[in-house]
Amino acid sequence: MVKRKSVSSSEMEGENYEAKVAEVERIIAGIEAGELKLEEVFEQFAKAVEYLRQCESFLQQRQQQVNLLISTLSDEEF
Repeated sequence: MVKRKSVSSSEMEGENYEAKVAEVERIIAGIEAGELKLEEVFEQFAKAVEYLRQCESFLQQRQQQVNLLISTLSDEEF
């Protein structure tokens, strides 16, 4: 029996973030290569924009968590 590492939802979201960034980079490379039909360029561009929105949302949530932690630490100081 193999023990599986427990993965928190935060780690999964982080991995998902990394995967989306990698996919956006792949899309950009494909567009820059000039090998796609115009319709495919628009489809890929739309997908990249959606991934970037999701990444931005992820980062904003993490920034709020960091701000809360900093605030909590500041409140505990005498």
